[in-house]
Amino acid sequence: MTKTVDFVDIVLLGEVRGVAQLGSVIYVVCRESSVVKTYSADTLTPLSHYINVEEMTAPRDMAACRRDRQLYIAELNCIWRLSGHDHVCVKWLSTESVADMFDCRSLSLTSDRLLVTSWRTPSVRQYNTTDRQRLQVVRLPEYMKPWHGVETTRDTFLVDHEGTADDKRQFAVS
Repeated sequence: MTKTVDFVDIVLLGEVRGVAQLGSVIYVVCRESSVVKTYSADTLTPLSHYINVEEMTAPRDMAACRRDRQLYIAELNCIWRLSGHDHVCVKWLSTESVADMFDCRSLSLTSDRLLVTSWRTPSVRQYNTTDRQRLQVVRLPEYMKPWHGVETTRDTFLVDHEGTADDKRQFAVS
């Protein structure tokens, strides 16, 4: 049996950098924008409110934690945490204050652990969302540019990256 899927396009102004869902709301961030746009998850229509994160200038990715209803938004040198309940936003982590500065390329969440990929120092970093403690850093070979990473249920990481030992333009998953 073949299943037919209907697609509904949401017209956005700007290049989408991150999308996440909490409950019945879809949140979207666009390149070089301080605005988090909101849409109904049921109808995909824009909601009457949007969230302005005044100091945010260039979001790169976004992830949602359903357990505590928090959104995490990556920028080059920081990660913002936005409450899905009251829309209070705080600068959750600044990478400029870390001894080995890194950039935030992408985010993913597993339970109460946030995974951050970095190009500046090719790595995958894992943080506890409860207390912001860095749990571990997995350094990657210099030829790898990680685009995205996820934590598996077996406490390992999968990383989508550009660059292999044989070809720096080759894409792979490790």
